[in-house]
Amino acid sequence: QVQLVESGGGLVQPGGSLRVSCAASGFTFGSYFMSWYRQAPGQERELVAGMSRFGVITKYADSVKGRFTISRDNLKNTVYLQMNSLKLEDTAVYYCHASFNDNVYWGQGTQVTVSS
Repeated sequence: QVQLVESGGGLVQPGGSLRVSCAASGFTFGSYFMSWYRQAPGQERELVAGMSRFGVITKYADSVKGRFTISRDNLKNTVYLQMNSLKLEDTAVYYCHASFNDNVYWGQGTQVTVSS
């Protein structure tokens, strides 16, 4: 009954913007550290951005700093990733991730393709 459902992925041109969303259910969303990971074919899954329960702590990969912004709405049980100034190398499947103590949950992923 735990679910993390990503949406908002798609095809975007270099320099463009996209916002992906992750809707959570079946657990206490407000207690969890929420993150976005991504994985391109042939590459390891990497942390893109993370945010603590109240936003006191945020973390970004160096490759996306200044371009991506993570946010969350604890009333809607939703975490977002706003992606601006997209580059070809941002192409990947983006995964939603929730963590609290020993509890870890993953979403199914949403494809983001940056191409001309």
